[in-house]
Amino acid sequence: MRLEEILKSNNNREMWKTYCHFLDMDIEEYMQTQNSLLEEQINKWKKSKLCESILKDKIDFGIDDFRKIVPITDYCDYANILLKKKEEYLIDPVEIWIQTTWEGGTKPIKLAPYTSKMLEVFMDNIVCALLMTTSNKKYDVKIKDHEKILYGLAPLPFLTGIFPYLVERSSNISFLPPVEEAQTLSFKERNKLGFKLAMKDDVELFFGLGSVCYAVSSSFDKSLSKKRKKTEKNDMKLYMLLRMIKAKIIKKFFNRNILPKDLFRLKGFIVAGTDNEYYKDDLEKMWGIRPLEIFAGTEVSFIGTETYEKDGMYFFPNVGFYEFVRLEDSIRSHFEEVFKPKTYLMDEVEEGEMYELIISNFHGGAFMRYRVGDVYKCLGKHSTSKNEINIPRFKYVDRLPWIIDIAGFTRFNEQEITCVLKDCNIEYKEYVAIKDFNEDNKPFLHLFLEGVKDTYNIEEKIYNSFIKMDDDFIGLEKILGFNPLNVTVLMDERLSKYIESQNHFMRVNSMNPSLLELLKSK
Repeated sequence: MRLEEILKSNNNREMWKTYCHFLDMDIEEYMQTQNSLLEEQINKWKKSKLCESILKDKIDFGIDDFRKIVPITDYCDYANILLKKKEEYLIDPVEIWIQTTWEGGTKPIKLAPYTSKMLEVFMDNIVCALLMTTSNKKYDVKIKDHEKILYGLAPLPFLTGIFPYLVERSSNISFLPPVEEAQTLSFKERNKLGFKLAMKDDVELFFGLGSVCYAVSSSFDKSLSKKRKKTEKNDMKLYMLLRMIKAKIIKKFFNRNILPKDLFRLKGFIVAGTDNEYYKDDLEKMWGIRPLEIFAGTEVSFIGTETYEKDGMYFFPNVGFYEFVRLEDSIRSHFEEVFKPKTYLMDEVEEGEMYELIISNFHGGAFMRYRVGDVYKCLGKHSTSKNEINIPRFKYVDRLPWIIDIAGFTRFNEQEITCVLKDCNIEYKEYVAIKDFNEDNKPFLHLFLEGVKDTYNIEEKIYNSFIKMDDDFIGLEKILGFNPLNVTVLMDERLSKYIESQNHFMRVNSMNPSLLELLKSK
């Protein structure tokens, strides 16, 4: 049944049971679903050439032996096959290839194959997220078939382009700007046109990268202050003109900027990407509705969503088989190749523990026991309200510590930062790059240098080198509204002494508050 027909049925209880039923599972039912779909995937995967490339020898195994026989993998294990689109190696026919950047890799991009069944499940889970973001309680569904979505994410071949690709094929829900037009526009042009169209006839839903939503929302009043063409004003519906007049009165009377909530009446607000926890409070103040956070990745598909309670994300059981590695074990395995970390299943995670996610695709996907590179914290084994949901809920924490992700827009690793310093011809004894936060709790890259011989214009030199070597660096500055780089020159040897005291020192680290405190102390 098309989404259009489902939304027109107005059978909220049936709609909820169809798309959100996993939230009514107990952990035993959840694991039964996981194991059943994993067994189905294994039976297909072990007959493929892709399996042979991972295991080297043909080995017959079942679900009980899966974690013993199949090693934990990363993209390097698949690159030679997937980057050349060798579909004959794969399990099922590929309907679409999705692309992303490969940080720290030897190639500029990564490619991931999506089967028709993977896209079908992706669509079902999109509907679940739409129901959640437009609801205040169970069975409370407000979304209709002719809604308009202000869309601030990249089009195909990037993963975020799947959302409009699937929704437009299945419903009368429209996107601002229209998908075909959006694909021809730059990132800045898409956002500008989207808001221009929303100003004409309102918008019901907003979906974007949390940091990008924050950037465009923060500059909303400034964009309204620009002179608008008479034709643009004439195109606005009467109720939008009346809201504009009211918003200007509020601005003058209360001496504050016009906020998006003064003009738009959102039913739902979805944010994707990383660092969303640093933007959601501000976005709620600006839009009058708290964003619902989801999580998806190129290799893993759309794996999790918050509910209407917005108290943490729950993983869909029908996307992939989830394993979790304690963060301290992930760090140890980063330094000790012979160390094989233990993995835990969904029914074994502990509240308060941080884990690296390992996932095996279902429905003919390519990746098995795949290291995603994302860290999650288990917030609890059930929901906060009267144990209504009895499966674990999670908070997205960050990328693994040796990758610094800023605002979900760009990532830094040791290789890149070392190259930047070399490009600047800076002589130094030691350095460390840490993810830091300003007084508004917004993230930036803080680079500490020890033993620098020439400090003249050092931050400017490094800044210019980043611009030259990282295409996203300028875009990051525009999104954050401030310079995303801070350079501190250390006049003593506290960093080198700290390094000497550590068994496993990471020169690039997104999760080391104690070292940050030490380096910032006077």
